[in-house]
Amino acid sequence: MNNFWLCFVPLFVAVDALGLLPVFMGLTQGLTHARIRRIIFESVITAMIVALVFLFIGKGILTLLGITVADFMIAGGALLFVLSLSDLITAEKRRLQVDQEEVGAVPLGVPLMVGPGVLTTTILLINQYGLIPTVSATIVNIVIAGMVFWMSGSINRILGRAGTRTISKLSSLILAAIGVMMVRKGIMLLITAGVSSLS
Repeated sequence: MNNFWLCFVPLFVAVDALGLLPVFMGLTQGLTHARIRRIIFESVITAMIVALVFLFIGKGILTLLGITVADFMIAGGALLFVLSLSDLITAEKRRLQVDQEEVGAVPLGVPLMVGPGVLTTTILLINQYGLIPTVSATIVNIVIAGMVFWMSGSINRILGRAGTRTISKLSSLILAAIGVMMVRKGIMLLITAGVSSLS
């Protein structure tokens, strides 16, 4: 159970459902409640399929390419840091102009709910904590994001625009710290492997 929570927290930060709330509301503005519910369902299903497929084949692809865990930790940590830094220095998450018939799958499901940050985090978590805790935490976080979208009106009224933005920035700061930690651990793994090969 402890491993589940160790996987849950980084993924919760990476998905950043509250940070996506203004984008979701902008993309679904003026649509009927029935259409919004359908968009939420499509986004959750798409995000879940993409995340789970990547979880099961991602490690195999890395092995095939000869990429070590340390390599991926350094590259993945750097990517998470850059993505979180981008969120921290921009006023708000980028608003996208998209076809409202496809908005559930793209861009809400992918790449907003499940993008590079989430995919990178899942691979790193599998290496650290195993498949079952990572899969469970991924599914739970995607469902939570769907619930946040479902309750978007109420959440927006309670937190307000400033509140959602503040939480999003805090999440980005935590994700930046996680990225730095992953780079540090990756470098330590490389050093340990180098020392072992010399001895």
